[in-house]
Amino acid sequence: ERVEERLSRKGLNLRISKESEDFLAQEGYDPVYGARPLKRAIQKCLLDPLSLQVLEGAFVDCDTVEVEMKNGEMVCEPAQRRAA
Repeated sequence: ERVEERLSRKGLNLRISKESEDFLAQEGYDPVYGARPLKRAIQKCLLDPLSLQVLEGAFVDCDTVEVEMKNGEMVCEPAQRRAA
């Protein structure tokens, strides 16, 4: 929700695939620490790459950012370009 809120301030929407959510849950879970590493996993796997793309201008106002898994990695793409 925080990521969606931050993106909405930039005029962007977010759609995360179930596979991506599962990936983050798996990466962010540790048997000893439980889900505490989840914030770090979201930062490393989603926010850092997405922030770079936003700064590079990969998305325009009103884009929906689709987050999906491709070849074992999270990929962020604008929805309309992905569908084309």
